Amino acid sequence: MRVEPEVEAALADGRPVVALESTIIAHGLPRPDNLRVAREIEATVREHGAVPATIAVIAGELHVGLDAASLAELALADGFVKCGVRDLAPALARGLHGGTTVAATAHLAERAGIRVFATGGLGGVHRGARETFDESADLGTLARVGVCVVCAGVKSILDLPATLERLETLNVSVLGYGTDTFPAFYLNDSGLPVPWRVDSPEEAAAVLRAREAVGAPGAIVVANPLPADEQVDPALHDRVLREGLEAAAAQGVAGRAVTPFLLERFHSRTGGESLRANVRLVLRNATLAAQIAAAT
Repeated sequence: MRVEPEVEAALADGRPVVALESTIIAHGLPRPDNLRVAREIEATVREHGAVPATIAVIAGELHVGLDAASLAELALADGFVKCGVRDLAPALARGLHGGTTVAATAHLAERAGIRVFATGGLGGVHRGARETFDESADLGTLARVGVCVVCAGVKSILDLPATLERLETLNVSVLGYGTDTFPAFYLNDSGLPVPWRVDSPEEAAAVLRAREAVGAPGAIVVANPLPADEQVDPALHDRVLREGLEAAAAQGVAGRAVTPFLLERFHSRTGGESLRANVRLVLRNATLAAQIAAAT
């Protein structure tokens, strides 16, 4: 594992560091906007008093923190595979480039000694999982890593009630930031209650410290909703989702292929609204994560 000197120095000095995933840059955003957004995310973390540590696999080597050239390569080069935890060893053995998912980033952040991680939205239980058993590896990883994950809830195309039930079963603590209801990525309110609420970075940091004191094994998820006036229009969201599910069924799209199919429809059928919301929520989460890291 190669830890960038700035990140290594910050960790050694006990200064705040925020881990950032790389899948959103390598696979989640269109070029060349993804490089601009990657730089904005890192700049946002710095502006709020923490050191950014974007995590990725570069030429078969784990990188915790990227220099400018590596960040540009992540955003603009072809051939980056999507790396969950299970994919890290094969990718390293073959000398590949890889963008790390929420699960892989959380796993590697903990190994590097980073306690706070900012992302967009979590994976979760997929629609129809009763038949397919399709569930994101994010959930199992969050059950064992001791990090604070700041996100905008779970992607709204998933089965949110089932996901919250799984997080409860896995003993993952879920905090609503300034809200009593769980956010749904593009939407600021899923209508589902959160178990606990915090209203400041200091409160979230106190929960993280208390988790360590009691020896709880899992992550702290801080669900940070978009403001109502920045979410995707709910009527537009519901129409695109409904039509996407109908199209998937008509075209025989099933299992793991459903989620990328639906996300692509959101990108193409919302007139840029989903992309705008995605970028905005990631920047908001980077801000909050840096504030929590500084308060920890």
